Amino acid sequence: MAETVVEIHVPLVATPGLAARAYQFPWIEDVENFLADLEDRGDVEVFDEGEELGDVYVFAIGGAKEAALLATASRVAMLDRVPRGAFAVVTDDETDEIGQGRRVELETS
Repeated sequence: MAETVVEIHVPLVATPGLAARAYQFPWIEDVENFLADLEDRGDVEVFDEGEELGDVYVFAIGGAKEAALLATASRVAMLDRVPRGAFAVVTDDETDEIGQGRRVELETS
């Protein structure tokens, strides 16, 4: 039976105010650390590494019910340095391509 996966699509936007030579996407590490902490607690399962896909960066989580995964995705979208405009795609672990599924706008307040 297919397991629900929620992809978190974050606009690949540089963090404003950083020095020109600084890594422009420190929010990626923020999200990875946040999700790793949740995975360590057993709240979610993080699938693979995040992946750049066109103008977004995609993180994939599973291991929980859809509502819990979407709540986690909303928490990611609300992290301080994460660019606005993140959305989720609900899919399953049998889908071959990223972004194939139902798009869900994320709560950010």
